[in-house]
Amino acid sequence: MKRKPRLPEATLSEQGGLRYLHLETPWIQGAMRIRQPLKLELEYIQRMMAWTLLRDPEAVATARTLQLGLGAAALTKFCHSVLRAPTTAVELNPQVIAACRAWFHLPDDDERLTVIQGDAARFVADEHHVAAFDALCVDLYDHEAASPVLDDEAFYRACWQVLDDGGVMSVNLFGRDVSFDRSASRIASAFGADRVAMLKPTRDGNTIVLAWKGFDLPSREVLAERAETLQTRWNLPARKWVKLLSRCTPSLPA
Repeated sequence: MKRKPRLPEATLSEQGGLRYLHLETPWIQGAMRIRQPLKLELEYIQRMMAWTLLRDPEAVATARTLQLGLGAAALTKFCHSVLRAPTTAVELNPQVIAACRAWFHLPDDDERLTVIQGDAARFVADEHHVAAFDALCVDLYDHEAASPVLDDEAFYRACWQVLDDGGVMSVNLFGRDVSFDRSASRIASAFGADRVAMLKPTRDGNTIVLAWKGFDLPSREVLAERAETLQTRWNLPARKWVKLLSRCTPSLPA
């Protein structure tokens, strides 16, 4: 019988009014401003919400959202408590879930929130979850934060499968790493080359890739109008996202 791999221990640090989540390394897995626990503190986490640009603002709050990888629960809390959208999160490490509930203000499950301790690949491959979600955020890195732990074409095809028509996926990738083009190519193979876009990398090198199902990319004018609504209604830095957004044209084969 194969022994299950040991999952890293969730640890904490605090500095300058921020609380950080770690997994046995100095790498930051998530952050929360202690006095503003619902604020999206990290820039790349803010940009993960750029899926909202590709949906009608009136449909954002009813979007069935799914997060693969809990981190410090920032996206999960924002979707559940700020957008008040139906929210599901899948996290492999039970210690991460426990830390989020104890130290990062993750609420208990309710009629709009479900946190599942389980394998993200199995979840999206489950036929019971076909077309079950409208927004999918993928942020799956190991304790070394070196590269995505789920990153093959079969995984991204399963991600396409769990989205309903009109659904949008956002994925955190390291844009300065050689693996970026390979990952982006796999996403394009799963969703279609004309249904993938990206935001310019953050200062730390995180590049958010967007992929969508069942519609064409809205015009710049429509995106700008939506950004105004998103910024006014939920204080998301959406005007900046429109400026940073471009088509994604990976140069490597999947």
